[in-house]
Amino acid sequence: MTNAKRNQLVLVAGQLLSGVGVASGVAVGGMLAEELTGTAAASGFVQTASTLGAGLVAVPLARLAMRSGRRAALGTGFALGAVGAVLVLLAATLGQFWMMAAGMLFFGSATAAGLQARYAAVDGVAADKAGRAMSIVIWATTVGSVAGPNLSEPGRRLGEILGMVPLAGPFLFSLAAFATASLVITVFFLGAPRIGSEGPADDAKRGKDDDAARPSRRHGTWAALRIAARNPHSLFALAGVTGGHMIMVGVMVMTPVHMNHQGHSLQIIGIVISLHILGMYAASPIFGFLVDKIGAAPVVLLGCGIFLVAILLGALGSDTAGPVQLSAALGILGLGWSACLIGGSSLLSQSAPAAIRVPLQGANDMMMNFGAAAMAALAGPILAAGGFFWVNMMALAVLFPVVLLGVRAGSARFRTATPVPAPDRSAQR
Repeated sequence: MTNAKRNQLVLVAGQLLSGVGVASGVAVGGMLAEELTGTAAASGFVQTASTLGAGLVAVPLARLAMRSGRRAALGTGFALGAVGAVLVLLAATLGQFWMMAAGMLFFGSATAAGLQARYAAVDGVAADKAGRAMSIVIWATTVGSVAGPNLSEPGRRLGEILGMVPLAGPFLFSLAAFATASLVITVFFLGAPRIGSEGPADDAKRGKDDDAARPSRRHGTWAALRIAARNPHSLFALAGVTGGHMIMVGVMVMTPVHMNHQGHSLQIIGIVISLHILGMYAASPIFGFLVDKIGAAPVVLLGCGIFLVAILLGALGSDTAGPVQLSAALGILGLGWSACLIGGSSLLSQSAPAAIRVPLQGANDMMMNFGAAAMAALAGPILAAGGFFWVNMMALAVLFPVVLLGVRAGSARFRTATPVPAPDRSAQR
């Protein structure tokens, strides 16, 4: 078995475990926060803390990947997620909401590590196979993420048996999953081609000690963003990934709370969230195949169209919709997210020079999580004040600028990644 194949299998295992951990906590986190505080607005704040945590560690994890490799970065991210699960369990026991919010900040590190794994999957892979390589690792999250929400009821019962706050029980599964994922990556992941090189052959040609083989170290986050902003395709890629994640999080995080207000059981809520997560990950190989066949930008635009269908379906009869309609809306929402994430991430790698690729990947993950944190923070008060309809309208407002940038990129000549001169030391960030 080649190192590349082994690495892919290890990443698949890590993604499966992290999917269980993230989904277990997300399914009940909002309801646990509402129980601790007595207000629905707090449910959105918890998701905000998790997403904000993912954004805060995205750039440091990218820098760690540059300095010590993907193994160190991914292992650290999952380990911090386990620390967050411990803090949430303590918060539930002590009845301290502030501690839960702090725990969810660390919890978000596991999400950041899972997102970075998609780039680890394509390090050194040929450009015409990169979409499929990325999508396989994203697809691996399907099993864990679908199983996670359905552990809500067993987790609640386990919490009762152990004398805990029942809704804290699923975070025990999160703790075990994140700790195991960190261990698997740390022990079994092998070295990938040097980050920032174009591939194994290119890396060997330049030489082990050649500084040109590590061009991404020369540029900081803000310098990378400034360079990318001048390329319409890179800008569209950033908007597609960031906007798609904002739309998905804003609607998804409020759906369990909305359904809980309607009187649906945890089992029904778990099924609806599982179908949503199935849409997020199960079809990823299809979108990866489309990226390699028709191009990354058309796949992002396809994702925008899918999002529009999901938003309209969720808005129609929003406060009277039953679980079947909500399941359909959330499932389609997940498909839109998958298309935008895979298409946008691939487009970013294709259009960004190697000199800024890794810092730009970290910056994009930071942007998508900060944007989603803002959406989650707004979604709770909007749900409390106006209902689920206006949560969907908020998502629609984010979709429009993404489409406009896509139209602009479509009218511009595609610029493939070309070398970028190293900046002066004084220009680094």
